[in-house]
Amino acid sequence: MKLYSYFRSSAAFRLRIALNLKGIKYEQVAVSLLKGEQLTDAFKTINPQGLVPVLEDGPQILSQSLAICEYLEEAYPEPPLLPKTAVERAHVRTIALAVACEIHPLNNLRVLKHLKNALGQDEEQRDAWYRHWVTEGLGTLETMLAASAWTGRYCHGDIPGLADIFLIPQVANAIRYQCPLDPYPTISRINEECLKLPAFANAQPHLQPDAVDS
Repeated sequence: MKLYSYFRSSAAFRLRIALNLKGIKYEQVAVSLLKGEQLTDAFKTINPQGLVPVLEDGPQILSQSLAICEYLEEAYPEPPLLPKTAVERAHVRTIALAVACEIHPLNNLRVLKHLKNALGQDEEQRDAWYRHWVTEGLGTLETMLAASAWTGRYCHGDIPGLADIFLIPQVANAIRYQCPLDPYPTISRINEECLKLPAFANAQPHLQPDAVDS
């Protein structure tokens, strides 16, 4: 199994966690987003979207982190990333999608580059944009998690799963952009608990083989 990845990609971070939680061995293939390697003809034969992550599992080539996580859950069901009941699975997916659809798309590298190159925003303005959407998104998630009876040691109960896989990389991004976490005590606690686990800790960006490519 091969994972086409970039160390700072939060979507690739998700997949590293998922594969680690499943105990699946994989080879990382570095794709530098800063160098534009994702836009080369060679890479676009693998993923026409020109995005990471991409998972190659034998003859299967899969993209989009949530779709890949769902594939792993079906193809490699143990240990599970989703709870047993339909309503609980919907709750977990709500948290994951709040990150994947509401926070991350507004702050990924393509958006930040467009703010700079097309709209002439300087670094301070881009960082302010980033912090605004992260603050709004994490605030909503904090409210959801703090109010839910399903929240335990992790986002859903006491077993890490899909919601944590999506939340923890977003928290890492928030820390990188110096977004204060004090307003999010539930998220901060879950982040600390997750990073005690090797599956999360070993997936962190600074520990990846291509981390020297800044």
